[in-house]
Amino acid sequence: MYSDIQFAGDRPVSMQVKDYMKRLMITGALQANQKLPSTRELSLLMNVSRNTIVTAYADLVEEGFIYAVKGKGNFVTQSAGGFAAEEGGGKQLDWSERINDMARTAEEHDLMKHGIRAKRGAISFTSIAPDEKLFDLHNVKRAFLDRMSLEGNIILNYGYAKGYKPLIEFLMRYMENKGIDLAGKDMLITNGFTEGFDLVLSALGKRSGHALCENPTHHTAIKNLKMHQFAITGVDMEPDGISLEQLEEKLGSQEYDLAYLVPSYHNPTGIVMSHEKRAETVRMLNDRQIPIIEDGFNEELRYSGAHVAPLLAYGGNRNNGTIYLGSFSKILFPGLRVGWILADKELIDYLESVKRARTIHTSTLDQSLLYQYLHNGNFEKYLKRAKAEYKRKYELAVESCKTYLPLKRLSGDGGLHLFVEFEESFSTRELLQASTEQGVLFTPGDIFYTDGGGRHTMRLGFSRVSDENIVKGIQIIGDAAKVILGR
Repeated sequence: MYSDIQFAGDRPVSMQVKDYMKRLMITGALQANQKLPSTRELSLLMNVSRNTIVTAYADLVEEGFIYAVKGKGNFVTQSAGGFAAEEGGGKQLDWSERINDMARTAEEHDLMKHGIRAKRGAISFTSIAPDEKLFDLHNVKRAFLDRMSLEGNIILNYGYAKGYKPLIEFLMRYMENKGIDLAGKDMLITNGFTEGFDLVLSALGKRSGHALCENPTHHTAIKNLKMHQFAITGVDMEPDGISLEQLEEKLGSQEYDLAYLVPSYHNPTGIVMSHEKRAETVRMLNDRQIPIIEDGFNEELRYSGAHVAPLLAYGGNRNNGTIYLGSFSKILFPGLRVGWILADKELIDYLESVKRARTIHTSTLDQSLLYQYLHNGNFEKYLKRAKAEYKRKYELAVESCKTYLPLKRLSGDGGLHLFVEFEESFSTRELLQASTEQGVLFTPGDIFYTDGGGRHTMRLGFSRVSDENIVKGIQIIGDAAKVILGR
């Protein structure tokens, strides 16, 4: 004991000694009221200076782990000393019986726990996060220093539930430039898309308990809708977006509390909903007074074609039933957990109170850093560079899929992923097992379907895969698929 301490070179030695002594007390190696070695003795045992031990002991006294007796030395306090197993014991609680349906649903749909994990060196097409090699670190550091020098004492304190005002003002102009009429609308800053979605679902009252969405759709949305106990009805996708014929049929057969839609670079299909379908979809849902939750997923990653306005832009200021959820996580920096909700002022007022009750506010430091980065004009430059790189990878992935995969249909008009469909009798779960054995992973498409379908589909995320591995990985998947098909 004492001589086995191992020091790390990047942390003050006195703190490491203090933490080491704490662990001895907490684990029971040192008992209550036990006398500790003198500062001189311990310095020899640990091969450090006596001043280091004096400092460590002083900190332990201050934190209430030891007490000093004049002329006798230092002793472990009663509460810090190790406890026998029977002290404070009793029956163990069975948590499996105490967990509610929401927690069970979250765990059941947790892909990080139940998905196939990539082994070291594997080629993984499962991620649709941005490539960190493209991150604009120099200008991020500059933005941080700029903001800290201007109001560091403010942004390190509590913020406002609604959000950091300069960022809100910037994002309001940003959304206005997308064609949205801001009259009667307001904004709330959130911890990314997922918190925004959860806040809206928490605030909306249930009348029918039914939600409408595209089929397939974003897995996180399915998970959260189920956690909030919504029954989900999916509407099939066509090459230019949601099927209007099927949408009308579904609307005529059931009442709905909300519709969740991803009109641009849809997750998982990558399809962009046409202008005509956007206008008609908004009209049909507004006529029936069904709130639309619009996911602005990857909206900026357009590689070709004309700009298409968000659903919130359709109908002008008369469209107060669409709730836009925005985030830069898939194009800028996912580590900055900043998203936003743009919606009718009355709804935002309620959501602000829900936000304040739950998380108080989104990190002001994150918000201010993002604001300064955007304000400095860095986003546009970064986006040009990122789009050029992702477009190149996108085209390589498309070419590789067409060359090596025995596919029936390939979709993806932009963004960071492609969606592949095989013959309906084909199982991509079987294909995943075969390709995983050869060190290649992808996301099976069935997790995105609302009705148990999609067993013949898969999503390929290419953003974080090297050129060489895009070609190599897709070829391995294709070869495995041909073996399964007997070709």
